[in-house]
Amino acid sequence: MDLNLQITDMAGAYIEHSMVITNFCTIVSHQLKNSMCRVFPDNVQYKWQSKDGEEKAVIPDSTINCQIRSRRGNSFVNAPQFVMEVLSDSTEKYDRGEKMDLYREQEINEYWIADWRNRQVEIYHLNYNENDEPEYHLWKTVTDDNKDELRIMHFPHVRIDFDELFLIEW
Repeated sequence: MDLNLQITDMAGAYIEHSMVITNFCTIVSHQLKNSMCRVFPDNVQYKWQSKDGEEKAVIPDSTINCQIRSRRGNSFVNAPQFVMEVLSDSTEKYDRGEKMDLYREQEINEYWIADWRNRQVEIYHLNYNENDEPEYHLWKTVTDDNKDELRIMHFPHVRIDFDELFLIEW
């Protein structure tokens, strides 16, 4: 079994990166507690078949998964409904490239790229082109100027406070 894992150097990742992930999971978990969905931080692995038939393993920074029984060992084999990646110097190219392509192939409805340095969130929504191929479209970039517009499109009852998401205190 070829997992085709990509080794990414996470040494030097900033504490702020982890704080945004923790903040997101804390905010969302309380709001999902009476549902079938759960939010997971960056210690959960997903394994999927890519378009070319290779098995790919990926560990997103945060996911919302409503099919939590779809596990094989310590990995989920289904696609979550939502993924958030928090940018870091060592992973930005991967998050915007290969990982984003894999999430699109797996038809993950919503993909966020959170940038803690610039305090912004890019919200990508999955659509299908005329050939019925999945494509991500940038729906909105949320910054301090429009922070009241931050919401998870596919979980409209979940409220995310922009300032709380980027709350980084020592």
